[in-house]
Amino acid sequence: MKKVWLIFLLFFLFSCKSAPVSNSNKIQLKYPVIMVHGIIAHDRKVLFSFWGRIPQVLEENGVQVFFGMTDAWGNYESNAEILKNTVDAVLSETNCEKVNIISHSKGGLDSRYFLWKYDYGDKVASLTTISTPHRGAELADIIWEQPVIHSDTSKNTLDLFGRLYGDVHPDMYNIVYDLSTANMEEFNKEVILDPNVFFQSMYTTMNRAENDPILTASFRYINNVRGANDGVVSEYSASWGDNVTKINGGISHHDIIDVRMKNISGENIPRIYLQIVRDLAARGF
Repeated sequence: MKKVWLIFLLFFLFSCKSAPVSNSNKIQLKYPVIMVHGIIAHDRKVLFSFWGRIPQVLEENGVQVFFGMTDAWGNYESNAEILKNTVDAVLSETNCEKVNIISHSKGGLDSRYFLWKYDYGDKVASLTTISTPHRGAELADIIWEQPVIHSDTSKNTLDLFGRLYGDVHPDMYNIVYDLSTANMEEFNKEVILDPNVFFQSMYTTMNRAENDPILTASFRYINNVRGANDGVVSEYSASWGDNVTKINGGISHHDIIDVRMKNISGENIPRIYLQIVRDLAARGF
């Protein structure tokens, strides 16, 4: 009998450490969540949260939340290496065998590349991309067409800005091409989704330009050349894979990560993420 209890105790101590759950209303998510941001955003800055209230609300509901720690202006190659180190660290800290990844914007492409390059399908249970330009960004196309961006002065200035921003491996010049529709066509031919990882893509669209004054001009441009969009990424580009969900409410590209920390068009943004993790928990992740 004592041996049975000893085995039970050892199993308990060395099993995947889940977040403390004080009542049945907490989400019973099997694996921790790693949130991976896109360009401009940063996990290393403490003065401003690029995920708004989302991490706190998830943690209050029993979800273990970690951050990808990727560069804001890093390319796929360097950010994939950072993500590998992050995933390894999270697995070691939690004693879990897998993680769930929730990525926004270019973070979804970094995550896809990381999974493919390092063959980490056995360590990632799910990948949820939100407003990710899987087929490229029309805005990147028009920027890449401007001669001024290709000058040595521009390249050096962009590199300096990236370093001042806090990036370890900034590559602002090349990620413009990385995000172009032409490059993403080639990217998608090579970077294939791992069938062992549950993948879903989610996206939003602005109902009208006034939904987000900051993105009015870009919304109108993308609307003219591609159609419905969130002010940065088109519906066409964000819809990828077999599990596609549109998030309603006229929410813009940066509002979907709760940057303004308030309801948008009556939608409580953190609740959207709560529903995402509830659905993942229901799938056994």
